[in-house]
Amino acid sequence: MLRDKNLIPLSQQHQHALALCVRIDRASPVPDANLQAWQSEIAEHFRSEISIHFSAEEKLVFPIARRFEKIAPLVDDLLTDHAALRRAFAAAETNRMSSTDLTAFAQRLSAHIRKEERELFERLQLLLSAKELRALGQELQEALRDATDACILPNEATRLRPKT
Repeated sequence: MLRDKNLIPLSQQHQHALALCVRIDRASPVPDANLQAWQSEIAEHFRSEISIHFSAEEKLVFPIARRFEKIAPLVDDLLTDHAALRRAFAAAETNRMSSTDLTAFAQRLSAHIRKEERELFERLQLLLSAKELRALGQELQEALRDATDACILPNEATRLRPKT
């Protein structure tokens, strides 16, 4: 299903996070010498975009979704994911992630995003009126205004290189 224009700002941020996940996956296993650089990038991504994104979802999107009995359990799952992902971001902030942790983080974040895109957003687009989606879109624009509007560029250690 084509994404409703009012949810596109969240979907664009999802693309930024998925790009990070793909890069982590392709770099795995991450050598110990590069762990700190990856964790710094992950922490920066959280500070500049994902923390704002999570907050917007929790304050605006999830309460609307909870109105629908059929998707309330999905919201509970997504909130559980947010809590686990926040712990992972905190671990990155304090350089406590191993190479295995990085891989698990990327897999969890990717699965979470796909759950939101393929399940939550699809269902909301079917259940909400055009007027409700428009109102949500306006609130999201305001809630996301302080987030970075572009992918974070990889640093030297996290830049992917062709396999030799």
